[in-house]
Amino acid sequence: MRMLFVGSGDFAGPTLHYLAREHEVATVVTQPARKAGRGRSLRPTAVRALAEQYGIPLIEAEDVNAPPIVAQLSATGAELGVVVAFGQKLGPELLASVPAGFINLHASLLPKYRGAAPYQWAVINGEEKAGVTVFRLTSVMDAGPILTQRWTSIKPAETAAELHDRLAHIGPDAMRAAVDEFADGRIPEGQPQDPAEVTQAPKLKKKDGAVDFSRPADQLAHFVCGMWSWPGASCAFESKDGRKQERVILARARVGDPGPAGISPGELDARLFIATAGAWLELLEIKPAAGRVMTWQEYVNGRHVKPGDRFVTITS
Repeated sequence: MRMLFVGSGDFAGPTLHYLAREHEVATVVTQPARKAGRGRSLRPTAVRALAEQYGIPLIEAEDVNAPPIVAQLSATGAELGVVVAFGQKLGPELLASVPAGFINLHASLLPKYRGAAPYQWAVINGEEKAGVTVFRLTSVMDAGPILTQRWTSIKPAETAAELHDRLAHIGPDAMRAAVDEFADGRIPEGQPQDPAEVTQAPKLKKKDGAVDFSRPADQLAHFVCGMWSWPGASCAFESKDGRKQERVILARARVGDPGPAGISPGELDARLFIATAGAWLELLEIKPAAGRVMTWQEYVNGRHVKPGDRFVTITS
């Protein structure tokens, strides 16, 4: 089948690999290169590199709905459009520019977690499973009829970054099943989403990562894992004597022993577990603001962490 591919993020890579091998991708559309990293150098999207690898014509679109781009895509003769992790909403003229319309691969089990951060919120909310959905694009964000879904269990203490990578590699199987429904000129209607089951997954901001140690340990463990790698569960480490203080990001955690702590939230006990509401939080990985991700034991050894030291919430 001849198709268009519209995508930008790393999540799109495995699906573009599959489509480029098994179908005819007429054109790839991606976002322009953006400044990134400490050097603020221009960094092209992951999708651009793949399009160049396969020799597929490429358009970098600041506005994919601009009339000249819509006309150019309409002239490709593509039968179907595929969207994965693109970052721009497609307007009605573009959606109507190919005969079978556009389908989208989304990193959640719709109708749950519509929005920009679906797998992150699945981890933050303590879901037992996550997945991907291929659905028909409509004018309402993430609301189109469902064609296929694939799911997987969320592993204990799995971070959102790890879940992202696993879902990205589940995506091609879901996309294969969805594209097969368009064989022989068919245009499947899909299964309408149940409005009563809709939940939202809004984009995460840096301020959303502030850790509140007065929350229950199970919520905190999910929060820490769901916030990694962006924006990160941020707080400050302070030694009991006040001589050491630094900003850190908690990268992985799990629930320790149940029961009341008897010490202030955020304080470390003799096992170097963190006191929370109703249970203990066991920290597994941590990243100092100016350092690399390390195990909690590495941090303990390097900073000479002791009982009575504490983590505190930061708000700026």
